[in-house]
Formats: sequence, structure tokens, C-alpha cells
Amino acid sequence: PGYPGSPAGPWASGPGAGPRRGHAPGYGDQRSRGTEAPWRHSQLSQDGSRRGRYDAGAMGSHLVEPKWSEEQLAPIEKDFYVEHPSVASRTDEEVAAFLEANAMRIDGQEPKPRPVFSFEETGFPTAIQNQLRKMNFAEPTAIQKIGWPTALSGRDMIGIAQTGSGKTLGFLLPGLVHAAAQPPLAQGQGPIVLVLAPTRELAMQIRHECMRFTEGLSLASSEDPQRADTKFRTACVYGGVPRQGQATELRNGAEILIATPGRLIDFLDLGVTNLKRVSYIVLDEADRMMDMGFEPQVRKIFSQVRPDRQTLLWSATWPKEVRGLASEFCRTRVVKLQVGKADLQANANVTQRIEVVSSNQLQHRLLSVLQEEVTGQKTLIFCETKRQCDQLCRELRYRQLRALAIHGDKEQRERDRILHDFRKGDCEILLATDVASRGLDIQDVKFVINYDVPKNIESYIHRIGRTGRAGNKGTAISFFQYDFYSPEKVTMARKICEVMRSVGQEPPADLEKIGAPRAPSKSRM
Repeated sequence: PGYPGSPAGPWASGPGAGPRRGHAPGYGDQRSRGTEAPWRHSQLSQDGSRRGRYDAGAMGSHLVEPKWSEEQLAPIEKDFYVEHPSVASRTDEEVAAFLEANAMRIDGQEPKPRPVFSFEETGFPTAIQNQLRKMNFAEPTAIQKIGWPTALSGRDMIGIAQTGSGKTLGFLLPGLVHAAAQPPLAQGQGPIVLVLAPTRELAMQIRHECMRFTEGLSLASSEDPQRADTKFRTACVYGGVPRQGQATELRNGAEILIATPGRLIDFLDLGVTNLKRVSYIVLDEADRMMDMGFEPQVRKIFSQVRPDRQTLLWSATWPKEVRGLASEFCRTRVVKLQVGKADLQANANVTQRIEVVSSNQLQHRLLSVLQEEVTGQKTLIFCETKRQCDQLCRELRYRQLRALAIHGDKEQRERDRILHDFRKGDCEILLATDVASRGLDIQDVKFVINYDVPKNIESYIHRIGRTGRAGNKGTAISFFQYDFYSPEKVTMARKICEVMRSVGQEPPADLEKIGAPRAPSKSRM
């Protein structure tokens, strides 16, 4: 079957929003009266999970897996992909050459998806294709060329790819097509598409991308004229901010929900929404979810989603914990797509430059780089501590550089404002601690500067991956502070050299010298 109502159909544009449907039971019902806001006096973690009597161990304790055989579930449609003639005519040799050129591997059940090389070949509705061109994308990224046909076919998918590969649109756009094809939400029903993200920053980024495609688009269909002028609704729930506004979004109904695990379980526990209509679920950055200890919450959330859903799991690495989730949750004609190695690796589009400096040279070298090389271009500077981040920001502003700082001590509203200013270009330099090293997706960052080289190679790779995204080129400059010998510095120097060589870049001689093996010292006689 083709797309419902393509090319006009569910993607008709319209200035007015139609009647809102899909009100989930919430704070107006008996359950919430008398206990108006039991969370107001509780402490929130970064993810929004409750502390005190609502501790993390008790999260979701009231949730029971529905007896799906007894539920009256809405029918779902999952396969919308019609292979373009030029895709169907591609030979096995051409497909193999594409996979080899992009270091890609496809595993899973036959038939294996063939790549699409243009937006026209995807079969996306015209409105989506037009928006992609407006965003100045010339063609799909490598991961999208395989990921879009897979997801549009209704197949469960495991994607192993590094940051900046285009995976967000890889799962969002098929999700929009999926949501448009399902029966309308009725009052009290939850979302159709659910995207789980480990951090609020990443959740907000995903919603931002989603809104670029849903604004001005409607769910109108020639087969269902009642949906005319009814616009897509998107909700985003995460911790660190009051719940009331997010609860209102859920009560008003939303076809698309982006959420962090803790805050979503809070709302499920309180009966604000439910997941019985979810038929397309995405687990983004699954490896980080596991690192942050969210496996119990993720499992609890999946227990609330119908078994015949479509599942997409995305991860930068392929550790045992993620493999376990994938084998349990991905069931329907599974396709596993891997770009590059399954372990963490640097983005080859990022030119890495390492300067070995002493502590008293550090600030002088940074100022020289900012004034001589990166003037007028978006630059992200990473610092090890919040205090250093703020101090350095004050120094740069004193020197008339447009800089702002973001870290975990700042209120969420202030962080949102700072990121907004950085995106718009009102500020050219953003200083950040590692709170921003993942989940931050700003396409036009030209330079990343490590004012402090991080203590582990994973953080280094994630930091430099904030530039060179979506096929663009970027530069990462790292100041390797070396005043005296330490085993940790030697190890880090050696690992950075390995990372540079893995993407065909030559490390500087002074860094190689620091990381070189040392002969054991002879004991005195």
C-alpha cells in the first residue's frame, strides 16, 4: 500500500488548526483532587524522576502490564513503502559498492532494504520533500538511505551509528508518515509515536527537529474529511521544569510524544496519559540510556506499549546491555544497520588538531585561536568544571567576544535561552561542560575547542562530534595541558593518537612522544 492520500492527503498545509482531540485523563479527575500536586515537594533528578517518597526505585510501581488479549486496540497500518523503479532496478553489485564505500553492514531477515539515493526515491509526501530542500539538504545521509526504506516498510530496526549521522530525521520522518496513517486519537488516548531520549537536552532537540516538519502540516485525508485542517500535535516531557505545562500538552492530545524515561513514568503513574495507542516507538541513544541506569524504566515503559508496535532502537555502540534490549523488543522482520565499527569512533568529517601546552600558555593560546582563526564563526568550547566555564566566559566577554556559558547549575529556562541565542547567532561562542556534549544538535557549529582535554576518550569523541554533523566539515582544536608526567596523561595521549589514526589523520609528534611507551627504570644497586 502507498502513503495515505499521497501526495496531498494527510500532509495538506493549512493556516488554521482544527478542533483538538485526544484528551488524556489528568489533573481534573478524582485521582488528582486532594493530592493536587504530590510532586511539588519532591526533589527532581536531571531526568525528572521523583525523590523522597517517590524515589527512583518506586517509579512505575503502580503500573501493571495490560492484558493485551483483552484490550480493544485500534487497528494499525505499518507498511507504507513503495519501492521506486530506479531503486528496484539497482543491481546487487551497486548496492554492495554503496555499502562498502560507506562502511555499512546490513544484517537481519530477507529481503534486505536497497538504498535510496534521492528524496524523490523515498516516496515521502511532497510537503516533507519540500521541507528537506528548504533545509538545504542535497540528498539523504548514508544512514537515511537505508534507514528510511526500512522504517517506512514497518520493519523493526536496530541502527548502530555515531552522532551527526542524520539518525534523528532517520526515525522522525517515517514516524510522521506512520502517525498520519493511523485512526484519529479519541478523548483520553495517548500518543501514536513515542520517542524516548536519555536527557532533556536531547529530547528538546528532537522536538525542535520534529516541529520544523509538523508546523503548517495537517492530518487531513480524502478518506477522512473530518480531519481537515487538523494539525499535528507534538508534546515533549522531561525533568527539571514544572509538570503542569507538560501535563496540559498531554491532556490536549498529541500524535507525537518525545520523553525522558523518568518524567514519562511520572505521568503514567499519575494517570495523566497512557501508551495504548503507541504503535511506533523509538529508543534513541540506547547505550547512554543503559549507562545512566534507565534500563528498569525503559522496560516498564515498553510493558505499557502494545506488542504489535513497530520498534526502532538507535545506539552509538553495541554493548551487551543494548544487545539484550534489542533481542527482546525488536521482533518484526528485524533489520540491523551498522555504520562503521560497533565501538565508539570519531567522525571522519572532523579535522582534529592537538596543541600540547603548559598551564601558563593555555589562556593565551585560546585567545589567539579565537581572535585569529574562528572570528565570526559558531564555536563550542568545552571546560572541565562549571567554575572554569563561568570564569572563562567572563574573561571572553571582557574582551568583547560574544560568549555565553551553559552547565548543570543553570536553571532550565536560562539554558533554553542561551541555546536559542547560540542557534540564532546572537552569541558566537558557547562554553559548556559535558552536560552539552551529547544531545546537543546544532548544525552549523564550525569549531569545537577542548580547553581541557577530558579524562576519558569517550568524552573526547562525543565532544568533537558536536561539529562536522550531517555530512558537513568541522574542526576540533584540543589543548593538551602537559606540565609534568602522569600515567593518566600518557594513556590519554596514546588514545587520542589512536583515534586520529583511525580516521586517517596524523597525530602531532609531541603528542606521540607523550604517549610513547617508556622503558622501565632500572633499580639502583
